[in-house]
Amino acid sequence: VLYLPIGAESGFKGLVDLVNNRAIIWKDESLGAEFFYEEIPADLADKAAEYREKLVELAVEQDDAATEAYLEGVEPDVAQLKALIRKGTLEHAFVPVLCGSSFKNKGVQALLDAVVDYLPSPIDVPAIKGVKPGTDEEDSRPSSDEAPFSALAFKIMNDPFVGSLTFARIYSGKLSKGSYLNSVKEKDEKIGRMLLMHSNNREDIDEAFAGDIVALAGLKETTTGDTLCAKNAPIILERMEFPEPVIELSVEPKTKADQEKMGIALNRLAAEDPSFRVSTDHESGQTIIKGMGELHLEILVDRMRREFKVEANVGAPQVAYRESLSKPVDVDFTHKKQSGGTGQFGRVKVKVAPGERGAGITFIDEIKGGNIPREYIPSIEKGMREQAASGYLIGFPIIDFEIRLYDGAYHDVDSSTIAFEIAGRGAMREVAEKAGIKLLEPIMKVEVVTPEEFMGDVIGDMNSRRGQIQGTDSRGNAQVVEAFVPLANMFGYVNELRSFTQGRAQYTMQFSHYDEVPANVAAEVKEKLA
Repeated sequence: VLYLPIGAESGFKGLVDLVNNRAIIWKDESLGAEFFYEEIPADLADKAAEYREKLVELAVEQDDAATEAYLEGVEPDVAQLKALIRKGTLEHAFVPVLCGSSFKNKGVQALLDAVVDYLPSPIDVPAIKGVKPGTDEEDSRPSSDEAPFSALAFKIMNDPFVGSLTFARIYSGKLSKGSYLNSVKEKDEKIGRMLLMHSNNREDIDEAFAGDIVALAGLKETTTGDTLCAKNAPIILERMEFPEPVIELSVEPKTKADQEKMGIALNRLAAEDPSFRVSTDHESGQTIIKGMGELHLEILVDRMRREFKVEANVGAPQVAYRESLSKPVDVDFTHKKQSGGTGQFGRVKVKVAPGERGAGITFIDEIKGGNIPREYIPSIEKGMREQAASGYLIGFPIIDFEIRLYDGAYHDVDSSTIAFEIAGRGAMREVAEKAGIKLLEPIMKVEVVTPEEFMGDVIGDMNSRRGQIQGTDSRGNAQVVEAFVPLANMFGYVNELRSFTQGRAQYTMQFSHYDEVPANVAAEVKEKLA
């Protein structure tokens, strides 16, 4: 504990600074902007002495010399005490505890000072690890201005005055105006205007160094999670993993004037948020937006209205189901078309088997002896992947399976890349027919924090939603219920939870995994969506 409060609730007026052994008092009329120091109030002197002694005893344990001196009756001075607290914080020996009031703006300055005094600076952080592009060979960059430049783009924001801003953390080297490499996309980026952001204020700068966070204007190719680096020392830093969307809904502009504005708005929002996707339904022509939950899409639609002045009609939320193969199959498919002149011919033999959940689609080329020329094999893979993305049962992508291309045939005249792509599509359709398709649904990990008297209601409601209770725990005076629940049964949950808990419970939800839909529910889904 570094600070003690002086007063409480409406009487809260300041802090006892245990490190400097003084009181900090804020002026109410300045709304927390102005403060002054004074002696520790007499009624808190004994308590402050007790807590400062505990603080010093814990701090000197971080250094043998300081411990020895303390046992001999020599206390560390303020500078030494800060250094010991910082050492213990960096080594995770303890966590400094501060106090204040955001409502009254009291304690903010002390918090900022503690960030500077005790938290790690960029030079305290170990060398950032990454890989060399095109290989799995590990590489690293020390946090030094002298090392080759590397930075991670962690956020994209649209500024009404500057346009698109890419926020980047510089891990090594020095950044100045010029050309750099986006090592993830293998494209050059021109660094022009660089800004330091202070809330809504922008400060133009000419160079930045290791540890700095800067906003870069006008980058064309870079998205969240990409690495920027020196061209002569490429590296890919650890990438951010963004889950696949689990919910989708249709949006359409209310007027023709909103049509173009809506496209621009959605593209900008998608650039800012990699977990948000925009696509067009080829059959209906509708614009489909996809995200991580009901609230996620509600917020983005609201931002579209407020920030981009686009009015839109929004459809009902739709769960992003997936399809999966039921069993391994062996398929021999021939595409043959002859209509005078050059025809089309492609024959593929594949073994396809379901994979582990989350494994994705794996394509293995086992062709030997030139039965299919090498230039046609990517077309077969492309055709099979695209057909899988179109689904079979009710139009949702088929996921998590392995393709082994082991044989086939071609014609010297009639074979082409397009012929083998069509053959790949046909083979995938036959795979789905022979293997049988299971319907998968997204399962969410749900955590509900509730007063104990509503515990039974929460658990009963979870069970009614096809939920699987994973456990319960205590958190202070509240109870925590953890469960896996199908997303399809979570629509409107927040209102119902508030209703039967008198507004005293809250919940969080995140995607966990896909699982097979029970047969009776699958029949209802197929009837509704087919």
